Amino acid sequence: MPSTEETVAAGEQALSRLDYDAAYKHFEKAIKADPNSAVAHFGKAEAALGVPKVEAEEILGLYKKAIELDPENPQYLESFAAFCMDLGRFNEAEETYGKAAGVDPDNASYYLSEFAIQYAQKAPIIMEQFLDDKTRDMIKTKALTYALKALGIEKDDAKRLL
Repeated sequence: MPSTEETVAAGEQALSRLDYDAAYKHFEKAIKADPNSAVAHFGKAEAALGVPKVEAEEILGLYKKAIELDPENPQYLESFAAFCMDLGRFNEAEETYGKAAGVDPDNASYYLSEFAIQYAQKAPIIMEQFLDDKTRDMIKTKALTYALKALGIEKDDAKRLL
């Protein structure tokens, strides 16, 4: 019987070939063998993105479990935040991108700018039915605030520069 590490490696290989079903099954086996394997939970979440029958709630649970098991892993945080963004769970995405920036300060500007760009692009689509001028301005303000944080520019300096 293969070890958890070998099963995870097989899942990662399948994932790299974009064979999501096979990857999902490998990671599922790895989790059964070692329920405390953060990488197996994360891998299963990533594979599940390509398996249409897997519900969003299950994917969220897999990401959350990986983060619970390895809370300092910025890749887990960033992937979870991006998935939350795709689902329109903007507050959760904002919080998680912030956590990623906190645990990986060398790349904090990446996480902050990722939130800014994704929020500016996706929030108007998700909030379309509520999109009045006030909501549009709120979205732009939040996105701009995060872009400025990513660049290390204070609001007053941005006004002066522009």
